[in-house]
Amino acid sequence: VFAIFAFSTCGSYSGLFRMSVECRNKSESDLKIDVEFEYPFRLHQVYFDAPSCKKGDTERFFLVGDYSSSAEFFVTIAVFAFLYSTAALSIYVFAFEKYRENNKGPLIDFGVTCVFTFMWLVSSAAWAKGLSDVKTATDPEKVLKLITACGEEGNRCREVHDPVMSGLNTSVVFGFLNLILWAGNLWFVFKETGIIAPFMRPPPAQEKQPAPDSYGQQGYAQQGFAQQPDPYAGSQGGYQPNYSQQGYNQGGEYGQGGYNQQGAPTSFSNQM
Repeated sequence: VFAIFAFSTCGSYSGLFRMSVECRNKSESDLKIDVEFEYPFRLHQVYFDAPSCKKGDTERFFLVGDYSSSAEFFVTIAVFAFLYSTAALSIYVFAFEKYRENNKGPLIDFGVTCVFTFMWLVSSAAWAKGLSDVKTATDPEKVLKLITACGEEGNRCREVHDPVMSGLNTSVVFGFLNLILWAGNLWFVFKETGIIAPFMRPPPAQEKQPAPDSYGQQGYAQQGFAQQPDPYAGSQGGYQPNYSQQGYNQGGEYGQGGYNQQGAPTSFSNQM
């Protein structure tokens, strides 16, 4: 739709401005000199007749400039963009599965979209510059300087009205709107290609070890001193007094597992 507005507002334009030349001899004056111009703005081919203020003769003058290249380039890009958009829409609606087959459709679509985005940028910028030159070349005040009689004393030249350029200004606006639209569409077409899919996958989830239910299961009961053998325990490991069974209440003997197993004296009485 924006492409249609772009080439229609530019390709169908036709403008007109009016000037008046009032000679010293009023009978030779021409107060309504109309100059018409249109797309593709080959202004060097546009001419008009103005009085010379000398014996009733008239002179023919031509406008200056040829701005057809930028205007035609802009309209051509707009027309081809419209045709491609229509074809792409038809494929999306009626042959979407074929479009996704082997991923060729999205890749071709992405490449063409990149080309049209760049072309919209170039054509819109070129036509904006061309339109500025067209406005300058069709300014009645500047065109009056081409008329010989306007430079002679006693003659009066003036502009009656300027050309209406609103349609051409609109075409430039639609050109840059198309640029924004196609540039924004690049992201959506790029996602269809699947190139970015491997980079958007979430990282694999890491398995978490279950937290201990209580300290009684995995705390000190399993890893602490309760289940670890005491290096000093056992009958062969050295001196282990057992005060509950072998204390001083049993006649001063140190016990049965003390020095008796290593050939030592068993009691103080035997030692005496």
